[in-house]
Amino acid sequence: MRRYAVELAGSFFLVLTFLVSVGGGDPLAALAVGSVLMVLVYAGGGAPVPHFNPAVSLGAVVRGRLDAAELLPYWAAQLLGTLLAAVLARWLVALPEGVSLAGDLVAKALVVELLFTFALTYVVLTVGERDRRGNSYYGLAIGFAAAGGLLVAGPISGGVLNPGVAFGGAVSGLGTWGSLWVLLVATFAGGALAGLAVRQASSSPG
Repeated sequence: MRRYAVELAGSFFLVLTFLVSVGGGDPLAALAVGSVLMVLVYAGGGAPVPHFNPAVSLGAVVRGRLDAAELLPYWAAQLLGTLLAAVLARWLVALPEGVSLAGDLVAKALVVELLFTFALTYVVLTVGERDRRGNSYYGLAIGFAAAGGLLVAGPISGGVLNPGVAFGGAVSGLGTWGSLWVLLVATFAGGALAGLAVRQASSSPG
C-alpha cells in the first residue's frame, strides 16, 4: 500500500510541476521538472525505485522488476495523482491553449517521445535498480534524464516522456485530446522497448 501512496503523491507533484512550469513558459521548466523528479525519487526510496510514470512501470514489468499483477494498481495510483494535479494546475494558473500535433509533427513527436521515454526508462531500470551501496547518484541520473529529454523534445512535442503528463496536459488544457494518442503510443512504446532492452542485456552472456 505504501508504494501506491508514493506513486500517487509523486505523480501529483511531478505532473503539477510540469503543467505549471511549462504552461507558464518558465525558461527553467526543464530544471524544475528534473529537480522535482530527483527529490521525489530519493524521498520515495525503497525497492523498486519509484516510477511516477506509467511507461516506466510498463517497462519494469517487461524487464521483470515489477509483478504484472501490480501494474494496474500502479497505473491507478499514478492516474489519480495526475488528475488531482491537472485540476489544481487549471485553478492555479491560466494555462495557454494546447496546440494539436498535426502533419509532419505527428511523426516527429512519435520519434522524440519514444526515444527520450526509452532513455528515461532505461536509466530508471539500470542506474535506479543497481545495488544502492555506493550508488547515491541514481536520483540525480533519473532527474537529469527527464530534464534533458524535456529540453530536446519540448519544442517538438512538449517533451512529456510520460503518459500521465500527457493525460494531465489534455485534462488541464495545456495539451489537446486530439494529440493525446500520439503521446500515449510513443511513451508506452518507449517504456516497453526500454524494459525489453534491459532484459535482453541482462540475459546476454558476458
